[in-house]
Amino acid sequence: MRALAVIEAEHRNMRLVANALRALARRLSAAPTADDLHTVALIADYLDAFPARYHHPKESNLLFAQIRRRTGDGAEALARLDREHLTCPLQVARIRALAGSVSADDQAGVARLIEESASFCATLERHMRLEEEVALPLAERVLVDEDWATIDAAFAAHRDPLGDPRADGDVALLRARIIQLVPAPEGVGGHSETVVTRLPRRGLDAAGPLLEVSGLVSRYGRIEALRGVDLKVGFGELVALVGANGAGKTTLLRCISGVQPVAAGAIRFDGEEIARWSSAARVRAGVAQAPEGRQVFAPLSVEDNLRLGAYTRPAREARDSLAEVYELFPILRERRAQAAGTLSGGQQQMLALGRAMMSKPKLLLLDEPSMGLAPLVVEEIFRIVKMLKEAGVTILMVEQNARAALAIADHAYVLETGRATIDGVGAELLSNDEVRRAYLGM
Repeated sequence: MRALAVIEAEHRNMRLVANALRALARRLSAAPTADDLHTVALIADYLDAFPARYHHPKESNLLFAQIRRRTGDGAEALARLDREHLTCPLQVARIRALAGSVSADDQAGVARLIEESASFCATLERHMRLEEEVALPLAERVLVDEDWATIDAAFAAHRDPLGDPRADGDVALLRARIIQLVPAPEGVGGHSETVVTRLPRRGLDAAGPLLEVSGLVSRYGRIEALRGVDLKVGFGELVALVGANGAGKTTLLRCISGVQPVAAGAIRFDGEEIARWSSAARVRAGVAQAPEGRQVFAPLSVEDNLRLGAYTRPAREARDSLAEVYELFPILRERRAQAAGTLSGGQQQMLALGRAMMSKPKLLLLDEPSMGLAPLVVEEIFRIVKMLKEAGVTILMVEQNARAALAIADHAYVLETGRATIDGVGAELLSNDEVRRAYLGM
């Protein structure tokens, strides 16, 4: 399924470009300049030269066509995607024409360009979301190895020039201007997916649940926060917990990590009942948590924060873990002597993830990893979480951004007032009417 990874990488670049267009629109509305108009034209040239020529035909003529041969499911969504593959280039052509013809003092022309750019960005985001929530999961479900051999070969034949550091000419200029306009994705500091192939695999040959919670009850004084929660997390799975504020999601993670008392029920981890274990014993057994709000030790250096995450491990293992974390998050190596409190929010979240990874956990508990971060940084954080899962890390994640969490989760549970009321495959819950209405605003 290499094609799906290619599409996801292309989507990230498309979102980068769309956010650059939005930033340019804000600048043009405030004080139009010839340079900003030229950058819009560069973006239009890129959007015309790459996606329409290489990306759209492979999707419509090969990927979507193969899906239709295997199933009638998703026909309406695929038809809409095909139509947009034809209409999006027309929008791009209008943007290019306006960017090349209006001047900085042409207020009416600049206003039309801003309006056209906003319409294109909105259409592009809806299009990519429909692919990610319907078409790609459908492809994973119905296509067979024979289909993937052909599809993967076709998608491997072309690479997005915007993601190629060796690209020169207008593409290099465009990339430099986009980084200047939208620094967050470039400056957050996560590495590419290729790093995953060099990380040690973690327990993927094991069977059955790594974590099993049954009948769990926990209280804050007289208030019952958890009322008989049942939950399982298999080896190598990414399981999401979604629900409204106050549903008990964070309390559940705190019970599993040992910082919140359990009133009743059981927590079995890797075959052992751990509900009465100390939190330190659970860390030694392989449970680590990246807490809500990151909670880095602000005055300490980045490296000191990381080393504190390995306090239960021998010195040699701590050194190995540190090298692994720096491999995943190069920005942390670059800023290892910097006080943790001076990092950006996204970089602090990486530090919290890296600190948890320092203990070489069998189970990584993530509590609201996207909380308080800008949308582009949120996208990068979720990409990193997915990378960790692909490296074999078992993850239980609490996340308020239900759409993003369900899109990458193998399995998900919906918590309501201390109970797990709905569970299922993460992507399938995206189409559950009750979940969509309550948590996705649809």
